[in-house]
Amino acid sequence: MAFELKHEAVEGEAPEAVHEDRLWIDNGWTAKVVKNEDDDGWAVAMTRHGESEPALVGPWTMGRDKKNPKPLDVNAFNTLVKTATEVRRRAEQHQHAMLNKSVKVSTDEGQVAVALEIVPDEYEPYAVLSARDAFGEEIASCRVRPTFKLNAASALAWIESGYRKPA
Repeated sequence: MAFELKHEAVEGEAPEAVHEDRLWIDNGWTAKVVKNEDDDGWAVAMTRHGESEPALVGPWTMGRDKKNPKPLDVNAFNTLVKTATEVRRRAEQHQHAMLNKSVKVSTDEGQVAVALEIVPDEYEPYAVLSARDAFGEEIASCRVRPTFKLNAASALAWIESGYRKPA
């Protein structure tokens, strides 16, 4: 679905608050009720100001006439903001979990925490493998392929190699 906003803000400025039946702009968010292209119903799109894609698109309730959508109101808008914010937060947590891995291994020198941080560069993605001692002091760090599989065995092998860059 494409979503056009008829109330555009000047870049760098927050858009003016708008409280219409099918368009509600306030508190950094825009809610827009649109005809659902897939059926006879309606959908609402929640877009964070400054972002091009909606954070949340979902079904919207029909009005009493069973033809038109129920008008937006402050309570519905606040609920939509809360839901869209939670969806964004979960997506950010998922993205962080996909790009950051860590394991702890026991060595003769004590516990070592080994971390892998993937940098998803569009042209040359890479990862950084690092090791920290029990006090949080960095022992070693090196750049590796973003496909490097970090697990207890690969961490221990890296440590036992004297922290040489894995092949």
